[in-house]
Amino acid sequence: MNKYKLFFTCAASLLIMSSCYDLDRFPEDQMSAGTFFQTQDHADQAMMGVYSQMTHDDVFGRQFGFDCLGGVGAGYDAPSYPNIGRGTYTTTEGAVGNKFKQLYEGVARANIVLQNVDKCDMSDELKSRYKSEARFMRGLYYFTLLDYWGGVPIYDEKTIVAEDFSNMMNPRSSADEVRKFIIQDMDDAIAHLPAKWDDTNKGRATSGAAMALKGKVLLYNKQYQEAATCFESVVNSGEYALYSDYADLFKPGGDESSEMIFAIQNIGGVGTDFGMPTTFYMGSRASYGSCWNNVMVATDFVDSYEWTDGRPFDWNEVIPGFNESDDVKKTTFYATLNKGLNKVDTYPAAKDKLLDMYSKRDPRMMASIILPYTTYKGWYANAPMDTEYIITAKSGQANEKNGFIRVNGNYEMYLWRKFVAEYDMDGAINNRADTPINFPLIRYADVLLMLAECYNQTDQQTKAVNLINQVRARVGMPGLNSGPDYLKATTKDEVFKRIRHERAVELAGEGHSFSDMKRWGLLESLAGKVKGFTGQFYYNRVVQVRDYLWPIPNSETEKNPSLKENQNPGW
Repeated sequence: MNKYKLFFTCAASLLIMSSCYDLDRFPEDQMSAGTFFQTQDHADQAMMGVYSQMTHDDVFGRQFGFDCLGGVGAGYDAPSYPNIGRGTYTTTEGAVGNKFKQLYEGVARANIVLQNVDKCDMSDELKSRYKSEARFMRGLYYFTLLDYWGGVPIYDEKTIVAEDFSNMMNPRSSADEVRKFIIQDMDDAIAHLPAKWDDTNKGRATSGAAMALKGKVLLYNKQYQEAATCFESVVNSGEYALYSDYADLFKPGGDESSEMIFAIQNIGGVGTDFGMPTTFYMGSRASYGSCWNNVMVATDFVDSYEWTDGRPFDWNEVIPGFNESDDVKKTTFYATLNKGLNKVDTYPAAKDKLLDMYSKRDPRMMASIILPYTTYKGWYANAPMDTEYIITAKSGQANEKNGFIRVNGNYEMYLWRKFVAEYDMDGAINNRADTPINFPLIRYADVLLMLAECYNQTDQQTKAVNLINQVRARVGMPGLNSGPDYLKATTKDEVFKRIRHERAVELAGEGHSFSDMKRWGLLESLAGKVKGFTGQFYYNRVVQVRDYLWPIPNSETEKNPSLKENQNPGW
């Protein structure tokens, strides 16, 4: 997709102008719909502008941060949505208003393609393909609006922003109406998009991606049988498979494998850096560009990773008294540095126990997370730096210049390894805000687990367990119902608990957990104290019933009175 990434800036310029200018005036010094849409290259550039909107911070550019609202992550600044997590947000919350606005910008861009692609000099078959691609993207943006706000106003390709901007006062459609609209877009995309693209077009929407998204829309509406039919079609297509190496799946190479059903295409390098800020916000001061680690990993979540034999993990099995005493926790983790603060003077007595314990846990833990006293391939003073994550009683002593990982805010929390650049990625990363690792929105393991959920909800537990076991087998974890009682999962409740666990550990850092917990009706279970692994208290996670749907932003209700009259419950 490199060829198409180079079009993003130009295409985005055209499409952003479309909401500010009347394109039918054909200004000589500006691009317009009337003069631009003439060739297939123009259609490509416009379509890439639709795709490029995904990387906007408030669309999917900080999707990983939503794990901080779903129990998998924790954080304290913008990417972790702290006001939402602490329950202090209102109808004027910037994160809420910006996401709403930028998703509609994506809808508008897709509509512009639909309105103008027939003007391009190319075959009817190609025109149909571009229209279906635009409909897939429009459906993706509307599905996200539906997930966060419920029913929202629908604007299709009959709305010409340049002409109708002042009169765009559609009332909210019902959630069912929005869902029907999305499914119609997916059906069109399924019928006309290719099963795969050639190598120069990798990353563009396919019929399989549309079928998977349709299944997800139906699953979120508890239409389990219909959703299962969609997911079965994806599985039976033979186009997708689990990648052999979980850790490498989130590095260049694996991020383009057949497991990626639909992923945001990120690229780096001088002059071509265009991507997502995963390293910027998930990395640490030891990462390329000296990053912020505003998005960290929740302590309770890390403790949920099983032993490699499938047993539930319990700290007291490793360090007696750990669960009951913060003093024991600190003794377990704290090291001391020498006077120069450039060398470890004394490691904690439990260091070897910790390292041994990590090696005997679900391999996805060490692949996804930087754990105390493990190493990380960092970057300092424009050169590679092998670093170690040490913890000291005097927060802030460790510094990357001495080969340590420095945590922003001195938080004593687990850090992300997944999606974070190692060294300078052999020169591939040029900007800490543009990590050149593709970010999956839908991948095959996700589809297998969603299909397992459909089977479980339709009383087909054996089929559900078989799919869960496929995902577990990839990392060498034992299958459910393969012997010991702790692997038993036969009832609907038992299998659901396994699906919930498996989605958390398999999809960690990918931002699915908030939506999962909402659709399962379990958001309130996340309320409580957020602590570090030494027991240090950081903030309270506050959850109310109103949090299942965000408020229609105040900026929108002021422009469109009908939205104010039909605000979401509790707002």
